[in-house]
Amino acid sequence: MTWQDADPPAHVPLTPRAVLRVLRRAVPMGTLVFGGLGLLLALRPLEAAFHGPRRPWTPHITRGVCRGALWFMGLPRITQGTPMPQGGALVANHISWLDIFVLNAGGCVVFVSKAEVAKWPGIGWLARATGTVFVTRDRKAAARDVALLTARLELGQTLVFFPEGTSSDGAQVLPFKPVLFAPLIAKGMHVQPVTLSYKAPDGADRRAYGWWGDMDFAPHLLATLALPSQGQVRVTYHPPRDLAAGMDRKALAQDLTDQVRSAL
Repeated sequence: MTWQDADPPAHVPLTPRAVLRVLRRAVPMGTLVFGGLGLLLALRPLEAAFHGPRRPWTPHITRGVCRGALWFMGLPRITQGTPMPQGGALVANHISWLDIFVLNAGGCVVFVSKAEVAKWPGIGWLARATGTVFVTRDRKAAARDVALLTARLELGQTLVFFPEGTSSDGAQVLPFKPVLFAPLIAKGMHVQPVTLSYKAPDGADRRAYGWWGDMDFAPHLLATLALPSQGQVRVTYHPPRDLAAGMDRKALAQDLTDQVRSAL
C-alpha cells in the first residue's frame, strides 16, 4: 500500500465550539477574498485599457488578500530565501489548496493549472478572475499550451508551476514532469525552485493540511478551519537558475525535484 491508498486524516468533529472556530475564521476570510475579488474585477477593465494583457495593478490586490486570509486563518508563513525579482517561473511541490494563498502572499505571480480546474465550482471562477493559465497537458494540444505559456513569459509575468502534476500528503515530493519545462528552456528563462513544508498543529495528524486524491474541497476547508490551533507553513526560495536552449528537460526536472526535496 502506498501513501495514496492510506486513509486520509480524520476530520475534527464539528462540535459547537468547532463551528464557532470555523465562523470566526471563515467570515473575515470570505469577506476579504470576495471583497478583494470585487475590487479586482472593477479595476481590471481600466487596467486592460491602459496596459492590455499585462497586469501591473491587480496582482497586488491578490497578494494583499492572500496575506490577509492567512492572517485571519491564523496560519503563520515562515520564509527562507528571497523570491526572484525578475519574470520567469517558480516550480514548487504541491500539497494543498492553501498553496495558492501561500505563494500568492509571497509576490505577484500567475498560476499554471490543469484545464479541469477552470470548471470547478468556486475555485475555477476565482482562478479565471486572477489570470490563471490553464493547460490541457494533452500531447495533441502541446503546441497550444506552449504558446500560452510563452505569451505570458514574454509579458514578464512570473508563472507558478506544480510540476508534480497533482497534490500530495506533504510528506514527500513526487517526481517533476518535464513536459512544461519546454517553453522555459526555449526562452532561456529564470527558474526558481520553491519548497513548501507544512507543520501540523500539536496533536494533529502530520498530514492535516494535505489535500490529495478524491478528497472533496468543502469538507477539507471546514476541517482546516475547525482545527483548535494552526501549525505553520515554511516557504523556502532556492537560488534561481538561468536556463539555456538545448538543456535536457528530463535532467532539469530531476535536478529541480532533488532541490525541492532537499528542504522538505
